[in-house]
Amino acid sequence: MTNYVFTPAPVISVPVVGTGSQFPVHRIYCVGQNYAEHAQEMGSSGREPPFFFMKPADALVLCPPGQTTPLPYPSLTSNLHHEVELVVAIGTGGKNIPVDQALQHVFGYAVGLDMTRRDLQAALKKQGRPWCIAKGFDHGAPIGPITPAQAVPGIHAAKIDLSVNRSARQHGQTSQLICSVAETIAQLSAAWELQPGDLIFTGTPAGVGAVVRGDRLQAGIEGLTAINLQVV
Repeated sequence: MTNYVFTPAPVISVPVVGTGSQFPVHRIYCVGQNYAEHAQEMGSSGREPPFFFMKPADALVLCPPGQTTPLPYPSLTSNLHHEVELVVAIGTGGKNIPVDQALQHVFGYAVGLDMTRRDLQAALKKQGRPWCIAKGFDHGAPIGPITPAQAVPGIHAAKIDLSVNRSARQHGQTSQLICSVAETIAQLSAAWELQPGDLIFTGTPAGVGAVVRGDRLQAGIEGLTAINLQVV
């Protein structure tokens, strides 16, 4: 028996729809500016290739179906933004995965939010510094349960939307991704050896905006379990 100097943290996991199983999380990869209109609203032309950043696995906030999950407002910001995203759950790892084989590595899909401390991100961008603190904070990655891939064959042309206090903020189609799910997996696997348990937040459509304490968010993707949160 290993004698740890303190009790290890429990395994971070996400429930799988229709089963009693949990998906153990390894890493969280995120794709930046993967919808052209969102790239434009962030000041880019919309023609630049998407890029990658990461969040810690324990930034996940699990959102059970049919419940409103509390989302703590983070410190050091006065401009917290929502970004609804299709999340890809990797079931089979690999390196240098070809595009035409990439979807074979997918276990399932979920609705996620890439919460962002936008004021910190903007300041760090101007200074040319990394903006991990703007993305990788506690409670910065809400997620719903994972639906197995075979149950959502239409996921690559699905509606994606988010509302705040029942007012529509974001809407689009997953078919509008600049880099498709398969292309994203191929690109990521050229930089890292993907592992079972990896999650990929694939990017957000246009319409990102600020939320404040008390706001209620509902995020959904056609065919997946929607998530409901309240900023506290």
